[in-house]
Amino acid sequence: MRQLMFHDDVQFWFETMRLFGHASYGGSDFGEVVATASRITAGDYDSWHDNWLHTAERIATEAAAAPPISARDGFLRASTYYRAAEFFLHGNPDDPRIGYADARSVECFRAAIMRMRDIEPIEIPYEGTVLHGYLYRAPGPGPKPTVVMHNGFDGSCEELQFLGAPAGQERGYHILTFDGPGQPSAIHREKLIFRPDWEHVVGPVLDYLSKVPGVDPARIALLGVSLGGMLAPRAAAFEPRLAAVVAVDGVYDASTALAQFLPIAADELPDRVRAEHDPELDALIAAARAANPTMRWACDHGRYVMGARTDREFLAAYLDYNLKDGVAEQITCPVLVCEAADDMYFAGTGVREAEPRRLHSRLTAPKALLTFTEEEGADAHCHSGAQRLAVARIFDWLDETIS
Repeated sequence: MRQLMFHDDVQFWFETMRLFGHASYGGSDFGEVVATASRITAGDYDSWHDNWLHTAERIATEAAAAPPISARDGFLRASTYYRAAEFFLHGNPDDPRIGYADARSVECFRAAIMRMRDIEPIEIPYEGTVLHGYLYRAPGPGPKPTVVMHNGFDGSCEELQFLGAPAGQERGYHILTFDGPGQPSAIHREKLIFRPDWEHVVGPVLDYLSKVPGVDPARIALLGVSLGGMLAPRAAAFEPRLAAVVAVDGVYDASTALAQFLPIAADELPDRVRAEHDPELDALIAAARAANPTMRWACDHGRYVMGARTDREFLAAYLDYNLKDGVAEQITCPVLVCEAADDMYFAGTGVREAEPRRLHSRLTAPKALLTFTEEEGADAHCHSGAQRLAVARIFDWLDETIS
């Protein structure tokens, strides 16, 4: 999709477009996003934080004094803008602005769902602590199909309100959303860092779901967004209780999103990032950070969510996020792989196949590939800006597959 703002900073533009897209399900308003983004200095993380925080505070204050429906709508939007405010601050995990904006984002979201029907916060037992999430109950009696949804490298379970949770609920699915290790509530509140063996995360979620009345255990699907497009298939390879898995969008090897910015052969990268010392590589990573806004943000955020001390240590950890060595081939349930034609992270190049197609080509289970295009306004990463189109096609596939 053509870059309309922040012409010298693709990462600021993508995050702005992501916010535009949340308007589809009430998570933003177009004019609020334009007005706020217009005040931001490109590449300035403090400017990004200050302006989104200002917008969030203003809307939350208005919502607190509003009648129920207006309050619900205002709190939903304020929740989104608080989350946006702390998005680029993770290079310094001790920054107190992170905790404040995160807490206010969750508070506003919960204030909104208190004014909705059949949505409740949940806590899922997990390795001596809990994972936070939400349960959306479908209307009507009888056992229902269920979709378990999680986000990816940087998105929250609250954001899934705007990425398909209510769409599934109104179509007759129970929806369970959660943050796993490394994702916002888990890293901010429980200090749980990412892990690649996602089946050990999804397993406890399915254990919890097995005790929820009205869930048909034979019709449970798993949907992962962004990096979740690798994590969800990974879980499906080892979790027989799943009837289907959806990758939005499909990822075979997540490290390609960042390796593309380094002038190093792919077969050299693992040994070099894992070496005890490699000053030359450290200099190349620093140069890539300086030259590319995505590399800068990804390394800052990646150190935070993976507990890494350095950018190189983060990249070494990130190499483990893949479906290689026959993992993709172990999936037996039906798989829907989505792809965006101009994905800024995982699209192919002249020498590199797009990640969704790498995954799709290796699957031996029943599979489908769903491509979103520029003509549809849906060619950006995870189809930001075309959420209603995307979730409609995804749930249509689920209707045919498990419902």
